[in-house]
Amino acid sequence: MRFLIIGLGSMGKRRVRNLKALGYESIAGFDLRRERCEEASAKYGIKVYDSYAQAVEDFKPIALIISTGPKFHMDYALDAAKKGINCFIEASVVDIERIVELDNATSAGDLIMAPSCTMKYHPVPIKVKDIIENGKIGKPLSFNYITGQYLPDWHPWEDIKDFYVSEPETGGCREIVPFELTWINAIFGMPQPLACVKAKLSSIDADIDDFYHCILRYPEGMIANITIEVLSRPRATRALYICGSEGRLIYSANENCVKYIRVGDEDWSMDYLIEGTVETGYINPEEPYIAEISEFIQAVKSKKADAFPNTLTSDISTLKLLTTLESLSEKLK
Repeated sequence: MRFLIIGLGSMGKRRVRNLKALGYESIAGFDLRRERCEEASAKYGIKVYDSYAQAVEDFKPIALIISTGPKFHMDYALDAAKKGINCFIEASVVDIERIVELDNATSAGDLIMAPSCTMKYHPVPIKVKDIIENGKIGKPLSFNYITGQYLPDWHPWEDIKDFYVSEPETGGCREIVPFELTWINAIFGMPQPLACVKAKLSSIDADIDDFYHCILRYPEGMIANITIEVLSRPRATRALYICGSEGRLIYSANENCVKYIRVGDEDWSMDYLIEGTVETGYINPEEPYIAEISEFIQAVKSKKADAFPNTLTSDISTLKLLTTLESLSEKLK
Protein backbone atom coordinates (compact mmCIF):
# COMPACT_ATOMS: atom_id res chain seq x y z
CA MET A 1 0.00 0.00 0.00
CA ARG A 2 1.26 3.47 -0.91
CA PHE A 3 0.52 6.38 1.44
CA LEU A 4 1.00 10.07 0.66
CA ILE A 5 1.26 12.35 3.69
CA ILE A 6 -0.15 15.81 2.91
CA GLY A 7 1.60 18.28 5.20
CA LEU A 8 4.89 17.48 6.91
CA GLY A 9 4.53 19.53 10.09
CA SER A 10 4.50 17.89 13.52
CA MET A 11 1.35 15.84 12.84
CA GLY A 12 2.46 14.80 9.36
CA LYS A 13 5.75 13.54 10.75
CA ARG A 14 3.84 11.68 13.46
CA ARG A 15 1.78 9.93 10.78
CA VAL A 16 4.98 8.86 9.00
CA ARG A 17 6.11 7.29 12.27
CA ASN A 18 2.70 5.63 12.72
CA LEU A 19 2.90 3.97 9.31
CA LYS A 20 6.48 2.83 9.86
CA ALA A 21 5.52 1.42 13.28
CA LEU A 22 2.90 -0.68 11.47
CA GLY A 23 5.52 -1.97 9.02
CA TYR A 24 4.66 0.17 5.99
CA GLU A 25 7.52 1.62 3.97
CA SER A 26 5.81 2.85 0.76
CA ILE A 27 5.39 6.37 2.12
CA ALA A 28 5.83 9.72 0.43
CA GLY A 29 5.26 13.23 1.73
CA PHE A 30 4.18 16.56 0.28
CA ASP A 31 4.63 20.03 1.74
CA LEU A 32 4.93 23.46 0.20
CA ARG A 33 7.68 24.32 2.69
CA ARG A 34 10.96 23.01 1.35
CA GLU A 35 12.58 22.84 4.79
CA ARG A 36 9.86 20.48 6.00
CA CYS A 37 10.36 18.23 2.99
CA GLU A 38 14.09 18.13 3.61
CA GLU A 39 13.61 17.36 7.30
CA ALA A 40 11.15 14.51 6.65
CA SER A 41 13.38 13.03 3.95
CA ALA A 42 16.46 13.14 6.15
CA LYS A 43 14.74 11.91 9.30
CA TYR A 44 12.52 9.16 7.90
CA GLY A 45 14.01 8.33 4.49
CA ILE A 46 10.76 8.96 2.61
CA LYS A 47 10.35 10.37 -0.89
CA VAL A 48 9.15 14.00 -0.75
CA TYR A 49 7.47 16.42 -3.12
CA ASP A 50 6.83 20.16 -3.10
CA SER A 51 4.10 19.76 -5.76
CA TYR A 52 0.83 18.02 -4.85
CA ALA A 53 -0.08 17.28 -8.47
CA GLN A 54 3.31 15.73 -9.15
CA ALA A 55 3.17 13.68 -5.94
CA VAL A 56 -0.20 12.15 -6.88
CA GLU A 57 0.81 11.52 -10.47
CA ASP A 58 4.24 10.03 -9.73
CA PHE A 59 3.59 8.16 -6.48
CA LYS A 60 0.03 6.96 -7.24
CA PRO A 61 -1.06 6.64 -3.59
CA ILE A 62 -3.86 4.36 -2.50
CA ALA A 63 -4.52 6.75 0.40
CA LEU A 64 -3.84 10.32 1.47
CA ILE A 65 -3.11 11.17 5.10
CA ILE A 66 -4.22 14.81 5.24
CA SER A 67 -2.22 16.50 8.01
CA THR A 68 -2.32 20.14 6.93
CA GLY A 69 -3.97 22.95 8.87
CA PRO A 70 -7.77 22.46 9.07
CA LYS A 71 -8.69 25.11 6.50
CA PHE A 72 -6.97 23.07 3.77
CA HIS A 73 -8.41 19.64 4.63
CA MET A 74 -11.29 19.74 2.18
CA ASP A 75 -9.17 21.07 -0.70
CA TYR A 76 -7.26 17.80 -0.73
CA ALA A 77 -10.07 15.48 0.36
CA LEU A 78 -12.46 16.66 -2.36
CA ASP A 79 -9.74 16.37 -4.99
CA ALA A 80 -8.87 12.89 -3.75
CA ALA A 81 -12.51 11.85 -3.95
CA LYS A 82 -12.59 12.87 -7.62
CA LYS A 83 -9.44 10.83 -8.23
CA GLY A 84 -10.71 7.77 -6.35
CA ILE A 85 -8.16 8.00 -3.52
CA ASN A 86 -9.00 7.05 0.08
CA CYS A 87 -8.38 9.66 2.76
CA PHE A 88 -7.59 9.87 6.44
CA ILE A 89 -8.34 13.44 7.57
CA GLU A 90 -7.02 15.05 10.74
CA ALA A 91 -9.54 16.68 13.10
CA SER A 92 -11.52 19.41 11.32
CA VAL A 93 -13.06 22.56 12.76
CA VAL A 94 -14.17 24.53 9.67
CA ASP A 95 -15.87 24.03 6.28
CA ILE A 96 -19.07 22.24 7.36
CA GLU A 97 -20.62 22.82 3.91
CA ARG A 98 -17.64 21.27 2.12
CA ILE A 99 -17.56 18.31 4.52
CA VAL A 100 -21.24 17.76 3.67
CA GLU A 101 -20.28 17.93 -0.02
CA LEU A 102 -17.57 15.30 0.53
CA ASP A 103 -19.96 13.09 2.49
CA ASN A 104 -22.59 13.29 -0.24
CA ALA A 105 -20.01 12.53 -2.92
CA THR A 106 -18.56 9.44 -1.24
CA SER A 107 -21.24 7.90 1.01
CA ALA A 108 -22.63 5.60 -1.69
CA GLY A 109 -19.28 4.23 -2.88
CA ASP A 110 -16.45 2.18 -1.39
CA LEU A 111 -13.95 5.01 -0.95
CA ILE A 112 -12.95 5.42 2.69
CA MET A 113 -13.09 8.97 4.05
CA ALA A 114 -12.00 8.63 7.67
CA PRO A 115 -12.10 11.72 9.92
CA SER A 116 -9.70 11.47 12.84
CA CYS A 117 -11.01 10.46 16.27
CA THR A 118 -7.74 9.92 18.13
CA MET A 119 -9.18 10.23 21.63
CA LYS A 120 -11.33 7.14 21.07
CA TYR A 121 -8.06 5.21 21.18
CA HIS A 122 -6.73 6.97 24.27
CA PRO A 123 -6.70 4.77 27.40
CA VAL A 124 -8.86 7.22 29.40
CA PRO A 125 -11.96 7.16 27.13
CA ILE A 126 -11.53 3.40 26.67
CA LYS A 127 -11.54 2.81 30.42
CA VAL A 128 -14.36 5.30 31.09
CA LYS A 129 -16.51 3.68 28.37
CA ASP A 130 -15.97 0.25 29.93
CA ILE A 131 -16.94 1.45 33.41
CA ILE A 132 -20.06 3.26 32.19
CA GLU A 133 -21.27 0.49 29.85
CA ASN A 134 -20.84 -2.13 32.57
CA GLY A 135 -22.88 -0.08 35.04
CA LYS A 136 -20.11 0.11 37.60
CA ILE A 137 -21.31 3.49 38.92
CA GLY A 138 -24.94 3.11 37.90
CA LYS A 139 -26.64 5.62 35.64
CA PRO A 140 -24.46 8.69 34.90
CA LEU A 141 -26.20 11.78 36.26
CA SER A 142 -23.64 14.53 35.67
CA PHE A 143 -20.00 15.06 34.84
CA ASN A 144 -17.37 17.77 34.90
CA TYR A 145 -14.49 17.65 32.46
CA ILE A 146 -11.61 20.08 32.05
CA THR A 147 -8.71 19.94 29.65
CA GLY A 148 -6.08 22.51 28.77
CA GLN A 149 -2.51 23.15 27.70
CA TYR A 150 -0.80 26.50 27.24
CA LEU A 151 -1.00 27.26 23.52
CA PRO A 152 2.58 28.50 22.96
CA ASP A 153 3.78 25.19 24.41
CA TRP A 154 2.13 23.23 21.58
CA HIS A 155 4.90 24.11 19.11
CA PRO A 156 7.64 25.81 21.13
CA TRP A 157 9.98 25.63 18.12
CA GLU A 158 7.95 28.13 16.04
CA ASP A 159 6.25 31.50 16.42
CA ILE A 160 2.57 31.07 17.25
CA LYS A 161 1.72 33.45 14.37
CA ASP A 162 3.14 30.87 11.94
CA PHE A 163 0.77 28.19 13.24
CA TYR A 164 -2.93 27.85 12.33
CA VAL A 165 -3.94 27.77 16.01
CA SER A 166 -3.45 31.55 16.13
CA GLU A 167 -6.21 32.19 13.55
CA PRO A 168 -9.79 32.89 14.78
CA GLU A 169 -11.57 30.12 12.82
CA THR A 170 -8.96 27.46 13.54
CA GLY A 171 -7.84 28.72 16.94
CA GLY A 172 -6.31 26.15 19.27
CA CYS A 173 -9.09 26.29 21.84
CA ARG A 174 -11.88 26.25 19.24
CA GLU A 175 -10.27 23.25 17.52
CA ILE A 176 -10.14 21.23 20.71
CA VAL A 177 -13.89 21.56 21.43
CA PRO A 178 -14.97 19.13 18.65
CA PHE A 179 -11.81 17.06 19.21
CA GLU A 180 -12.98 16.31 22.77
CA LEU A 181 -16.72 16.14 21.99
CA THR A 182 -16.05 13.38 19.45
CA TRP A 183 -15.11 10.86 22.14
CA ILE A 184 -17.48 12.20 24.79
CA ASN A 185 -20.48 12.00 22.45
CA ALA A 186 -19.46 8.49 21.36
CA ILE A 187 -19.94 7.37 24.99
CA PHE A 188 -22.93 9.45 26.08
CA GLY A 189 -24.80 10.29 22.84
CA MET A 190 -25.54 13.56 21.05
CA PRO A 191 -26.30 16.32 23.57
CA GLN A 192 -28.57 19.34 23.66
CA PRO A 193 -26.51 22.52 24.13
CA LEU A 194 -27.74 24.60 27.06
CA ALA A 195 -25.13 27.34 27.52
CA CYS A 196 -21.66 28.41 26.50
CA VAL A 197 -19.17 31.06 27.50
CA LYS A 198 -16.13 31.66 25.32
CA ALA A 199 -13.60 34.40 25.85
CA LYS A 200 -10.02 35.50 25.59
CA LEU A 201 -8.60 35.56 29.11
CA SER A 202 -4.85 35.59 28.50
CA SER A 203 -2.26 37.82 26.87
CA ILE A 204 -1.39 35.15 24.27
CA ASP A 205 -0.38 36.97 21.09
CA ALA A 206 -3.26 35.73 18.92
CA ASP A 207 -6.76 37.01 18.14
CA ILE A 208 -8.55 33.92 19.43
CA ASP A 209 -10.76 32.81 22.29
CA ASP A 210 -8.61 30.80 24.66
CA PHE A 211 -11.39 29.58 26.99
CA TYR A 212 -14.66 27.71 26.30
CA HIS A 213 -17.06 26.56 29.00
CA CYS A 214 -20.03 24.54 27.76
CA ILE A 215 -23.08 23.14 29.53
CA LEU A 216 -24.88 20.31 27.76
CA ARG A 217 -27.77 17.96 28.47
CA TYR A 218 -27.12 14.42 27.28
CA PRO A 219 -29.74 11.72 26.61
CA GLU A 220 -31.59 10.52 29.72
CA GLY A 221 -31.03 13.91 31.34
CA MET A 222 -27.35 13.79 32.24
CA ILE A 223 -25.82 17.28 32.60
CA ALA A 224 -22.23 17.96 31.54
CA ASN A 225 -19.94 20.86 32.35
CA ILE A 226 -17.02 20.91 29.90
CA THR A 227 -14.18 23.41 30.14
CA ILE A 228 -11.61 23.59 27.37
CA GLU A 229 -8.77 26.09 27.53
CA VAL A 230 -5.28 26.74 26.20
CA LEU A 231 -4.03 28.42 29.36
CA SER A 232 -2.70 25.65 31.63
CA ARG A 233 1.01 25.78 32.41
CA PRO A 234 3.61 24.69 33.29
CA ARG A 235 1.83 21.36 32.78
CA ALA A 236 -1.26 20.35 30.83
CA THR A 237 -4.57 19.76 32.59
CA ARG A 238 -6.97 16.86 32.07
CA ALA A 239 -9.49 15.81 34.71
CA LEU A 240 -12.89 14.10 34.70
CA TYR A 241 -15.46 13.68 37.48
CA ILE A 242 -18.61 11.62 36.85
CA CYS A 243 -21.43 11.35 39.37
CA GLY A 244 -23.53 8.22 38.91
CA SER A 245 -26.66 6.93 40.61
CA GLU A 246 -24.61 4.22 42.34
CA GLY A 247 -21.13 5.70 42.56
CA ARG A 248 -18.45 8.07 41.30
CA LEU A 249 -15.64 8.04 38.76
CA ILE A 250 -12.56 10.27 38.83
CA TYR A 251 -9.69 10.66 36.39
CA SER A 252 -6.72 12.95 36.91
CA ALA A 253 -3.82 13.26 34.49
CA ASN A 254 -1.56 14.09 37.44
CA GLU A 255 -2.11 10.59 38.83
CA ASN A 256 -2.64 8.96 35.40
CA CYS A 257 -5.34 6.87 37.02
CA VAL A 258 -9.03 6.19 36.46
CA LYS A 259 -10.71 5.25 39.73
CA TYR A 260 -14.29 4.55 40.71
CA ILE A 261 -16.24 3.64 43.81
CA ARG A 262 -19.70 2.12 44.08
CA VAL A 263 -22.18 2.18 46.93
CA GLY A 264 -21.17 -0.61 49.29
CA ASP A 265 -17.51 -0.63 48.25
CA GLU A 266 -14.99 -0.16 51.03
CA ASP A 267 -12.47 1.65 48.82
CA TRP A 268 -11.81 2.93 45.32
CA SER A 269 -11.07 0.58 42.44
CA MET A 270 -7.90 1.99 40.87
CA ASP A 271 -6.71 1.54 37.29
CA TYR A 272 -3.31 3.10 36.59
CA LEU A 273 -2.87 3.69 32.89
CA ILE A 274 0.10 2.88 30.69
CA GLU A 275 1.81 6.13 29.75
CA GLY A 276 2.95 4.91 26.34
CA THR A 277 5.81 6.04 24.11
CA VAL A 278 6.31 9.79 23.87
CA GLU A 279 8.44 11.03 20.99
CA THR A 280 11.00 13.75 21.77
CA GLY A 281 9.39 17.16 21.37
CA TYR A 282 5.84 15.78 21.72
CA ILE A 283 3.50 15.49 24.71
CA ASN A 284 0.97 12.80 23.80
CA PRO A 285 2.00 9.14 23.37
CA GLU A 286 2.26 7.52 19.95
CA GLU A 287 0.12 4.43 20.59
CA PRO A 288 -3.40 5.96 20.13
CA TYR A 289 -2.32 7.50 16.83
CA ILE A 290 -0.86 4.21 15.64
CA ALA A 291 -4.06 2.35 16.55
CA GLU A 292 -6.13 4.94 14.69
CA ILE A 293 -4.10 4.64 11.48
CA SER A 294 -4.19 0.86 11.77
CA GLU A 295 -8.00 0.86 11.78
CA PHE A 296 -8.07 3.27 8.84
CA ILE A 297 -5.87 0.85 6.89
CA GLN A 298 -8.15 -2.06 7.78
CA ALA A 299 -11.12 -0.06 6.52
CA VAL A 300 -9.30 0.62 3.23
CA LYS A 301 -8.35 -3.02 2.82
CA SER A 302 -11.88 -4.25 3.52
CA LYS A 303 -13.57 -1.35 1.70
CA LYS A 304 -15.92 -1.14 4.68
CA ALA A 305 -16.42 2.35 6.10
CA ASP A 306 -17.86 0.96 9.35
CA ALA A 307 -14.47 -0.64 10.06
CA PHE A 308 -13.42 2.85 11.18
CA PRO A 309 -15.23 4.25 14.26
CA ASN A 310 -15.90 7.78 13.00
CA THR A 311 -17.76 9.17 9.99
CA LEU A 312 -18.08 12.43 8.12
CA THR A 313 -21.76 12.49 9.14
CA SER A 314 -20.77 12.32 12.81
CA ASP A 315 -18.15 15.05 12.32
CA ILE A 316 -20.76 17.28 10.69
CA SER A 317 -23.08 16.85 13.69
CA THR A 318 -20.27 17.70 16.10
CA LEU A 319 -19.27 20.83 14.17
CA LYS A 320 -22.90 21.95 14.07
CA LEU A 321 -22.97 21.50 17.84
CA LEU A 322 -19.88 23.73 18.12
CA THR A 323 -21.61 26.40 16.01
CA THR A 324 -24.70 26.28 18.24
CA LEU A 325 -22.62 26.56 21.40
CA GLU A 326 -20.82 29.59 19.99
CA SER A 327 -24.12 31.23 19.08
CA LEU A 328 -25.26 30.79 22.68
CA SER A 329 -22.11 32.51 23.86
CA GLU A 330 -22.61 35.40 21.45
CA LYS A 331 -26.10 36.01 22.84
CA LEU A 332 -24.53 36.75 26.24
CA LYS A 333 -22.54 39.68 24.87
